[in-house]
Amino acid sequence: MKRVVFFAAAMAVLAVGAPAQQAGAGRGFGGPIELGPDDKPAFPDPPAGFNVRRENVPHGELTAVQYDSKALGTRRQMRVYTPPGYSSARKYPVLILLHGIGGNDREWVDACHADNVLDNLLADGKIQPMVVVFPNGNSSVTADAGAAFAGEGAGARGGGRGPGGFESWGMPFENDLLKDIIPYVEAHYSVYTDREHRALAGLSMGGGQTLNIGLSHIETFAWVGGFSSAPNTKRPADVATDPAAAKEKLKLLWLACGNKDGLIRISQGMHAYLKEKGVPHVWHVDSNAHDNTEWANNLYLFSQRLFR
Repeated sequence: MKRVVFFAAAMAVLAVGAPAQQAGAGRGFGGPIELGPDDKPAFPDPPAGFNVRRENVPHGELTAVQYDSKALGTRRQMRVYTPPGYSSARKYPVLILLHGIGGNDREWVDACHADNVLDNLLADGKIQPMVVVFPNGNSSVTADAGAAFAGEGAGARGGGRGPGGFESWGMPFENDLLKDIIPYVEAHYSVYTDREHRALAGLSMGGGQTLNIGLSHIETFAWVGGFSSAPNTKRPADVATDPAAAKEKLKLLWLACGNKDGLIRISQGMHAYLKEKGVPHVWHVDSNAHDNTEWANNLYLFSQRLFR
């Protein structure tokens, strides 16, 4: 119950601080939902059990990694998934997954079972082997705080409410991601370093961060996915400032939201803008709400279309 109350309150604050076109009636958490003719599923739902651990398949390794963030002047923590059979003798593409409000570097795994999704898809030959990075999107959380929260009995949320407030999810984290996280991964893992082999996606707050960062840095990311993007998402015209370049350079731009999600207008607005500007993208609206099922489903669908 506390998670729901905190989430609703935080979304309300974000909506108040959002640009006018996003903060109006129905833009906040739990606002009215109006569906249009485009608001329908682009793909069927995943099969039952897609994110359940299968003991008869190889499993990747999930590691808590601490790194020094020069951009933030502190030591930070993230998690890194390496696929089964990871070897320095080959190169791997990189997917970076950003969590939601109040979450941390464990949310994708604890709430959505992302490691199971990846293991199962790899075993079925449906995705490319990839290194997956789970940063902490709250730039005010240090490695010590993250490690303390990740102790015994911890859940998927928490560790995202350190000093710095909502502004710590914006430019400070963007600098950490671009200047420290990506270089660290490239220096410590056998990965490709070009944009064609780098994807960015996120859920809720992380979806907003993904669109804000990914569409503003298409020189860095060729694959971008926003799932149930929250009111921290900037105006479409403020992030997709060069539609022609986005149309030419993006390999995949994925927008998704459940049709029971009171935040759907944010993603609808981005879809409408991209459609008007002729920027190719996936617009996937299924029957979920603002929930773990929505995000796990989209990871399953999105990851299969990466690095092809």
